[in-house]
Amino acid sequence: MLDFLAENNLCGQAILRIVSCGNAIIAELLRLSEFIPAVFRLKDRADQQKYGDIIFDFSYFKGPELWESKLEAKPELQDLDEEFRENNIEIVTRFYLAFQSVHKYIVDLNRYLDDLNEGVYIQQTLETVLLNEDGKQLLCEALYLYGVMLLVIDQKIEGEIRERMLVSYYRYSAARSSADSNMDDICKLLRSTGYSSQPGAKRPPNYPESYFQRVPVNETFISMVIGRLRSDDIYNQVSAYPLPEHRSTALANQAAMLYVILYFEPSILHTHQAKMREIVDKYFPDNWVISIYMGITVNLADAWEPYKAAKTALNNTLDLSNVKEQASRYATVSERVRVQVQQFLKEGYLREEMVLDNIPRLLNCLRDCNVAIRWLMLHTADSAYDPNNKRLRQIKDQILTDSKYNPKILFQLLLDTAQFEFILKEMFKQMLSEKQAKWEHYKKEGSERMTELADVFSGVKPLTRVEKNENLQAWFREISKQILSLNYDDSTAAGRKTVQLIQALEEVQEFHQLESNLQVCQFLADTRKFLHQMIRTINIKEEVLITMQIVGDLSFAWQLIDSFTSIMQESIRVNPSMVTKLRATFLKLASALDLPLLRINQANSPDLLSVSQYYSGELVSYVRKVLQIIPESMFTSLLKIIKLQTHDIIEVPTRLDKDKLRDYAQLAPRYEVDPKQLLEDGIRKELVKRVAFALHRGLIFNPRAKPSELMPKLKELGATMDGFHRSFEYIQDYVNIYGLKIWQEEVSRIINYNVEQECNNFLRTKIQDWQSMYQSTHIPIPKFTPVDESVTFIGRLCREILRITDPKMTCHIDQLNTWYDMKTHQEVTSSRLFSEIQTTLGTFGLNGLDRLLCFMIVKELQNFLSMFQKIILRDRTVQETLKTLMNAVSPLKSIVANSNKIYFSAIAKTQKIWTAYLEAIMKVGQMQILRQQIANELNYSCRFDSKHLAAALENLNKALLADIEAHYQDPSLPYPKEDNTLLYEITAYLEAAGIHNPLNKIYITTKRLPYFPVVNFLFLIAQLPKLQYNKNLGMVCRKAADPVDWPPLVLGLLTLLKQFHSRYTEQFLALIGQFIRSTVEQCTSQKMPEMPADVVGALLFLEDYVRYTKLPRRVAEAHVPNFIFDEFRTVL
Repeated sequence: MLDFLAENNLCGQAILRIVSCGNAIIAELLRLSEFIPAVFRLKDRADQQKYGDIIFDFSYFKGPELWESKLEAKPELQDLDEEFRENNIEIVTRFYLAFQSVHKYIVDLNRYLDDLNEGVYIQQTLETVLLNEDGKQLLCEALYLYGVMLLVIDQKIEGEIRERMLVSYYRYSAARSSADSNMDDICKLLRSTGYSSQPGAKRPPNYPESYFQRVPVNETFISMVIGRLRSDDIYNQVSAYPLPEHRSTALANQAAMLYVILYFEPSILHTHQAKMREIVDKYFPDNWVISIYMGITVNLADAWEPYKAAKTALNNTLDLSNVKEQASRYATVSERVRVQVQQFLKEGYLREEMVLDNIPRLLNCLRDCNVAIRWLMLHTADSAYDPNNKRLRQIKDQILTDSKYNPKILFQLLLDTAQFEFILKEMFKQMLSEKQAKWEHYKKEGSERMTELADVFSGVKPLTRVEKNENLQAWFREISKQILSLNYDDSTAAGRKTVQLIQALEEVQEFHQLESNLQVCQFLADTRKFLHQMIRTINIKEEVLITMQIVGDLSFAWQLIDSFTSIMQESIRVNPSMVTKLRATFLKLASALDLPLLRINQANSPDLLSVSQYYSGELVSYVRKVLQIIPESMFTSLLKIIKLQTHDIIEVPTRLDKDKLRDYAQLAPRYEVDPKQLLEDGIRKELVKRVAFALHRGLIFNPRAKPSELMPKLKELGATMDGFHRSFEYIQDYVNIYGLKIWQEEVSRIINYNVEQECNNFLRTKIQDWQSMYQSTHIPIPKFTPVDESVTFIGRLCREILRITDPKMTCHIDQLNTWYDMKTHQEVTSSRLFSEIQTTLGTFGLNGLDRLLCFMIVKELQNFLSMFQKIILRDRTVQETLKTLMNAVSPLKSIVANSNKIYFSAIAKTQKIWTAYLEAIMKVGQMQILRQQIANELNYSCRFDSKHLAAALENLNKALLADIEAHYQDPSLPYPKEDNTLLYEITAYLEAAGIHNPLNKIYITTKRLPYFPVVNFLFLIAQLPKLQYNKNLGMVCRKAADPVDWPPLVLGLLTLLKQFHSRYTEQFLALIGQFIRSTVEQCTSQKMPEMPADVVGALLFLEDYVRYTKLPRRVAEAHVPNFIFDEFRTVL
């Protein structure tokens, strides 16, 4: 018959593909369960209030139109719904595809069974497949994996969450419209079961059998599979465990499969007493906590509680006398094997001859160790016993008492067993690889000895007093030939013949009185030794390695091992060389990966990579978690160094007189670090944890504090960061890492990540953690609970700076780069603030602050536009006023007669709109001033610290601009193409080096707005009376009660105009020019000697406008005659 798993056997390949797919689906479900978006849990009040109206469970399907109409009635809900869709559609789709694949899996399995029944596969029926060893295994696994999938889904992704996700997917995707979508079936299969994995939660009635019956499976198939599992040893495991007391361990995998599959036929659990007794006697006579898949544990005492037959059958096992007997037995066994293994592990004990002579004894010891570890780990696990169940508590206490359970001793036994197994495996692999070469070598040596002896008895060889003996000579030559004729490939015959040859050599020594000649005896003894070695070598079989692999399986502890983490870490802290023993344990744990990957590999499935990456990734992160103790201990030492370096050790000056060197050497307070090779990732992880915490804690401000806590806190944080930085520099040679490189990379990652999270507030499509280029699973950046409206420390820093430089409270003096309090005239802060931030947070910090300010400016400008629409374009009276004014002042080149009356009546009629307008403009202006200060600081430090970079960037920038200008004059010249990222990339560099002008930036896209220039003109002249000119300070506020600050006002207006077409700016400047000309004209006709204050203000605005935008003077002089500017200068 054709091999069942052969590539051309369609029947075998079809079921193999199904099983391979099943293992991949479970891995995907486990992977996704760690990425459930928190909003779907609707845990806290805030989420319920915000998203409660747009996240629905299956009650939505009773009347979708009703729910959708509720949403459509509220535009803000629609907006939130759209934003929620954009942010979550990707992850929700991934969950849906996983759910869909579970449904597809059972549909495929059912179709396969139908095909078998209908004879699609020639000569194959359900019965014949079950007679084949591989077929039997695969059919049992196919049903078992479906059960495991359902249990994993319910345990890891709660029912309510599944329903919310499915409804969201249904609402947001095109699934509802496609006719072939099996959305209904998936929803029926995965609707909530009422089960909760929370401790103490009650189990729903008829769970999980009712859940398992949602998609019917062929009953004959189920009962035949259960029959096979009851009677056969389908994986032939018993041969690896010859002792009867190990039988339940040998059949443990099969027992787990049977446990899951019995839920497909619950009548056996309820009423079939005889079958259940047989199952319990065979599989569970001495154990009741089982691992069903990759370490998911189940306690049968709890799981089978609702089923009469199962509970009755299990009562014998759970009888306290039996529990006591088993616990005591394993206590004795573990004590015995502990001593044995420690003996084996002594240096030099496991030699090749000793191993080869004692294979059965060593394997028995390994079996005892692994069985004891398995039983004790499973039956003492906290997760297997519900603390609220009195009977289970009683059983657990009994076990802990009778097995004298001590987690440290059990862990030590696990370590020793793993080490012992590892050494044995390595020795066997080595011996197997050298097996044939050694055998041939021994054969050659033995044969040569015999030939030499034959020569001795020929009387030719001069060996003392050996008489010539032709019979012996011929006999030894024959023996030599016989030895040479032994065939390595026919090991059985060769073994038999070798034994006969050894006997012959013993007999020849006795019968021919050869004992008297010592040299001949020595030759005979050597040959016998070589023949013995040949027998030993031929006995090195691969079966031993396979048995060790089966016996050493640790997949049951895939999750339980975590309970030993603290013991592992403590033992490493006390004795760092422990890491070598742990290596063997981790390798032993890695063997658990064979279980899910075996079938995927056999099926040559493309899922092999992703599944093995998931499980090995889990294992690696666990290893990292354990070994994290090394960097933690190192950082404890580092803190002492930081204390020494920041408080006790004085910084050595750059130049130093020779005689003062001794004072600076400070030989007493140095601190030694034990130089150990530490794991770089661990160090990074610990560094990230500590630096992120320092930044979070160091930048929390009290808004009521007078004066602000900003500078003191920055200085304090700067000292902490400097301490970290210097001690990291100090430690790098001991640990042999690039300390400063790690420092730069990790600090920049922390800051960039926090900036990204803070900017998420301003984005519709948020960047989730798993999408972030700065977040990492191995070296995660911790998230802290927000203490105010900001999400992170960078937001708090930014909002504190905005609070203390608020234009309503402070006055910014441009020439001094300083802010003063309007009332007290005390200095509030200055450009020193930005050098302090540069010292504390570095370039990344300033850069991040700049990016955040950009987002805030965009938000302010968007708010401004919506306000403009609301206040001005929807107000009839304002529009009438603007229309009248425009008629009165056109054409703009003319002079307005009776100008004062016309302008001031327009201002009076629009008075109510200016307060909100002023606030918006000043906010934008304030942020632009801060951006300018940041750019100055960045540029200064770039020129100072990396002058070559600064020069290169400036030249590249000039060259690029020159090329682009040339292209616009002559389009045949080159220009960067659409897909060329050069301009985009150079911008990032220029902004980081402060080589840019924030005032020229376009923040938002705008549409045409009617009356926009005239509104801004009116706004400006409405503000002028609140300001007065001061010779030393420029324009300052008249009354502190009505605060207006000039620089933010000018920069805010300038930024706003920059967002629109340049003709708006033209018109705006023309209106100001006309205002100045008309007012001056009126003054001259009324013979007023002084230039009015408003004209001085307007002219100053033009001066500042030209200065900030770096435009030529003629822009202003086009609207105001030269003589007025000259007159104005004499006033100044």
